[in-house]
This record gives sequence, C-alpha cells and structure tokens, in this order.
Amino acid sequence: MATDLMNQLADREAIRECLYLYCRGIDRQDEAALRASYWPDATDRHGPYQGPATGFIDWALTALKKSERSVHMVSNISITLKGAQAAVESYFFALQRMPDAQGQQAETMLAGRYVDLFEKRGTEWRVKERTVVYDWKADWGVPDGSEAERFGVRVPQGQTKPNDPFYALLARLGL
Repeated sequence: MATDLMNQLADREAIRECLYLYCRGIDRQDEAALRASYWPDATDRHGPYQGPATGFIDWALTALKKSERSVHMVSNISITLKGAQAAVESYFFALQRMPDAQGQQAETMLAGRYVDLFEKRGTEWRVKERTVVYDWKADWGVPDGSEAERFGVRVPQGQTKPNDPFYALLARLGL
C-alpha cells in the first residue's frame, strides 16, 4: 500500500518535471529540453500547428528566433493516472514578445490549458499527445522605451540557451 502511494507520487512528480522542462525549453529555445518533453512519436495540436511533435518543435524554434523573449508558466496541474498512461490538464500563462506586422516587437499574453496524454515508457514520463486549449488572449502592443529603459538596474535579463544564467549554473555544477 505505501509502495503504491510512493510510486504514484513519484509518477506525478515526474510528470510535473516534464511540464516544467517543456516551459524552460520553449522559453530558452532549448531544443534538447523540448525534445525530451515529448516522445519521438508524439503529436501536438498547438494553435495553427497540428501534427507530429517533432514538427511542432521545428516550427516553434524557427518562429521563436524572431522573438525577444517569452515566459511560460504552468499551474493547476491535474493528473489522473491509469497504469502507464495519465490524463493531464495543466493551466498555462504565457507572455511573448514577437514581431508584429510592421516588424516591431509586440507583446501578447496567452492563457489556456495543455490537455495531455502522458505515457510512461520504462521509468520515464513524456507527452504522447498534446492539445493546447486557448482560454484567453490579450495583445499588449509595442512596449514603450528600450529594454535598458524598461529593465533599468534589473539585470541580468532572461536569454536563450546557452546565454541564460541557468545554463551557466548547470555548467558550474558539471551538469
């Protein structure tokens, strides 16, 4: 009985860590992290993209190269385990700065849910099927002032891999 509970808790934690890995991967444009959050045969229905998750990753990384920054957060994570599969609903909140039609970096806020079928293979949990459900969108437009003016003394700012401070920390720890 206690062993079953411990296994369920470990499975739930592994699923949460996979969701966090996805967020870091998308925000830091970390291809390895993104690929490690999906099974190679996974599918993704993500806004205008629908198809293999590998194609979504390629599409997203190309689109994000034009982006100054993004932040994805997950919360309200509901996990229903059934053997080596799990139905997972995670609320997300995303802030993105991407070029608008005039090429200026405009800010958008998105909120919704990742509706995921997770699958456990061996000891590892990853996304097998993802559907992104959009519940909210707000276009905030082009921000006033430069990055230096907006952030002021608040440094460092988030960067993509390998320039973000998180990757320096990993390297320092030999990871």
